[in-house]
Amino acid sequence: MCGPNPLEINLASQLEEALDRIIRCYTNPYWLVLRAKIIKFAAAGLNNAEIARRLDTTTNTVRKWRERWHDAEPLLSASETEGCSEQELEALVKAVLSDAPRPGAPGKFTPEQLTQVVATVCEDPRESGREISHWSYRELADEVIRRGIVDNISTRHVRRILDEADLKPHRSRYWLNNARDEDPDKFDAEVKKVCELYLAASTLHQQGVHLVSTDEKTGIQALERKHPTRPMTPGRVELREFEYIRHGTVCLIANLEVATGHILAPSIGPTRTEQDFVSHVRQTVATDPEGEWVFIVDQLNTHQSAGLVRLVAELCQIEDELGIKGKSGILKSMTTRKAFLEDESHRIRFVYTPKHTSWLNQIEIWFGILVRKLLRRASFSSLEGLRQRLLDFIAYFNRTMVKPFRWTYTGRPLVA
Repeated sequence: MCGPNPLEINLASQLEEALDRIIRCYTNPYWLVLRAKIIKFAAAGLNNAEIARRLDTTTNTVRKWRERWHDAEPLLSASETEGCSEQELEALVKAVLSDAPRPGAPGKFTPEQLTQVVATVCEDPRESGREISHWSYRELADEVIRRGIVDNISTRHVRRILDEADLKPHRSRYWLNNARDEDPDKFDAEVKKVCELYLAASTLHQQGVHLVSTDEKTGIQALERKHPTRPMTPGRVELREFEYIRHGTVCLIANLEVATGHILAPSIGPTRTEQDFVSHVRQTVATDPEGEWVFIVDQLNTHQSAGLVRLVAELCQIEDELGIKGKSGILKSMTTRKAFLEDESHRIRFVYTPKHTSWLNQIEIWFGILVRKLLRRASFSSLEGLRQRLLDFIAYFNRTMVKPFRWTYTGRPLVA
């Protein structure tokens, strides 16, 4: 004896396409894909038992979602005829195939109690006599019970409350204040000057002006893996030995030519003293002794040194009296030396980024490339080996990867 005929399902083309997209999307949950397939088979004329057999589920499940879809057909048809977009129609189909809201158990705590729990986690633990740097879930649960905010609460429930408030006391990130709060106008003017130079780099290059971004990368370690790296094989990634042998460190002073992206005249040595930087600038300028040079640097003291002032005066043939360091004249202080080095009338001059704005110096972007492409996974058996690998990488970069960075930041705000 045959049972009652199953409810008939009719699918318009747009609804069928929405179901197909849901079925094909591998990120959709299994239950959603299963229910979409039930509707597709039902529209194809299969009965509940046959659908259940094909999808390895129960006839009750098939019957439930066939009925749910049949009840929602007027709404779905109306939405289709009203010209809903594909995304809107797909969202509606997902809503129909989703579980109905369930009332659940009543809330255990009042809104006032929840607010007080959130307020407590935002306090410094030391105010509550707890000599810790940040709250843990266990200590927060103990504190709200001690204060009488709640009679009892589990650490798991505390975590759930904080998750809903998007508060994560166990996590933190570093950040660094810049100097903008001290003098916004000065800070913005300095940032704007650097950005305008970046945007004009191509024009300056055509005029024979070398605009270079310069900085030091200190403490590059010559680390040798204690045992050889095992190469990757099918199904297994490369394996690097955890233990290593230290062979010392070197400092790289590098120039990025902003207009072309080339790395010019790198210096590699054990230190980054005033004399190291002066020597580096001298060898950089020697690549075009008669050219005009603009160095973008940070405000490190070696970038505003007496030796650098003397070098610029020598190369630019400035015969003015420089004075005495710490006492008089141009050499008196870092402020007077900086003013001299920034002088736009000089053939060789320096432009300084504001303090704590390393992101504004393009050479820092290239240092990131150096770390990712070479330093992070390489093994160096000696300082000389490290030095040679650095020079080889720079030559390889200039030959195969070089291109200017696309600089879009022009100050405040950031534009696309």
